[in-house]
Amino acid sequence: MPGPRRAVLAPALVLAAVGAAVSGCAGTAAPEPARPQKALTQARLTDLHQKPPVTRLLFTPDTEGAEAQRKSAITCMAKHGYRYAPVAVQKSDDADQLPQPFGLEAPVSRRAGAAASPPVTEKPPAKGSPESTAAYAKALFGDESKRVTAKGVRMTVSRPGNGCLAEAETRLLGNGRMRWLQLRILLFEAQEQARKDVEKDAAFQTVTGRWRQCMKQAGFKAKDPVGLLGSLNTDEARHSSPALPADLRCKTETGYLTTAYTRLAAVQQRWLDRHPDVQSDWTSLSARQKKAAGEVLGTGKRD
Repeated sequence: MPGPRRAVLAPALVLAAVGAAVSGCAGTAAPEPARPQKALTQARLTDLHQKPPVTRLLFTPDTEGAEAQRKSAITCMAKHGYRYAPVAVQKSDDADQLPQPFGLEAPVSRRAGAAASPPVTEKPPAKGSPESTAAYAKALFGDESKRVTAKGVRMTVSRPGNGCLAEAETRLLGNGRMRWLQLRILLFEAQEQARKDVEKDAAFQTVTGRWRQCMKQAGFKAKDPVGLLGSLNTDEARHSSPALPADLRCKTETGYLTTAYTRLAAVQQRWLDRHPDVQSDWTSLSARQKKAAGEVLGTGKRD
């Protein structure tokens, strides 16, 4: 499953063209400098990120559901006589989770103090504590021999078949628990396949060609933005490379990101149209989970 990726939503850096040299007799007016193209605004970038429908389903945040599962697991473990204290679910902007499948979208910047604020993680159990025992692990994760699996087209993922984590998921999803996991696999596979398939799209090929020509004129040879970014595999290289500002300028001048996300959205929608049960089941299970989460957290509507 896809892991989270940081999305940078600041406006893209645009390098304005400088006026041409002037020749001729005194009093001849210099030509006006070229008008710079407008960079994508933060709102427009956010809109583009949310456009692909498969990605939107996969990355719609559900902080309430995750917190309800956490509290359900805590309650379950307490019934077994154990103290289970996972880190509380933090609310986050869904843009922090969305992938950026077309390379850089904003200038690279060093984040001062980022290392001083690491993410909060769970502490490992102290040696000899109840939480370090096999009985505790069995209560939480269930019997290893009873794990269950969900399959997509190419992937298979296993989950606990019993134990408190399984009970917490079942509390929210009922007998749709494994279908929910399968849907996540199918959507992830569809997202990955759509990114490959968009390479065959005529409009995407055209805008990539325009981007490539723009980069060539700027003095850089690159096949596409993803390959360019991947060739700079350290933070220092990305921060100092003159190719990345050119990449952003060329994306702006050619409308690359707008076309790329629009065509990716079309490819993803075609996949959903061919698999209507995926979206309908996802919607149904999402509604069930939201209702159950409200009951667990005491935030649901009361009759």
